[in-house]
Amino acid sequence: MAIDVQANKDRFCEILRRTGRAGVETVLAELDQLGFFSAPASTRFHLAEEGGLCQHSLNVYDEAMLVKVLQCRLRPNLEPKLDDVSVAVAALLHDVCKAEVYKTEIKHRKVNGKWEDYLGYVPDYSALPLGHGEKSVIRLLRWGFELTDEEMMAIRWHMHAWSLSDSPEDGANFNKANERCPLLAVLIAADGLAAHILETH
Repeated sequence: MAIDVQANKDRFCEILRRTGRAGVETVLAELDQLGFFSAPASTRFHLAEEGGLCQHSLNVYDEAMLVKVLQCRLRPNLEPKLDDVSVAVAALLHDVCKAEVYKTEIKHRKVNGKWEDYLGYVPDYSALPLGHGEKSVIRLLRWGFELTDEEMMAIRWHMHAWSLSDSPEDGANFNKANERCPLLAVLIAADGLAAHILETH
């Protein structure tokens, strides 16, 4: 089924505006300028199509809200640490770093024994090479968006093992963030469920 880019953009904007956060309109304008709402989510792994990035962000939001509800049912004391606003902010904005990364390129594939050209995506990190989660956090802060410490930790470390270098400092920071920030675990789970179940099966 084709992605409805405009409907997804409208829903994304509505949810983010409901957070009432300072800087939300600037963030939405900047994302629009960068092509966030029409960008793919990846080059070939999940939602590698127009509008895939916004669709993925909404999928992560939906998964995160479900995970949050279930975890708070099991552990009611988590409720203050997993408020709906923080879950929405972290889920919707965790991948803003990808907004202008994927460029279109003519690729080649073999179909029924014959080679054919098709329009695919390749990554280009030259615009702002700052990494993944940290780039999202930096961009949001530069745009004047209000983030809590927990939201920054969740967005920064949501790629967990994929973004850990051999640096002991990175490992220690991730472990400490994981200890004090349940939102990080929720975002990691929701991101994985969206990418590996909703979007690929």
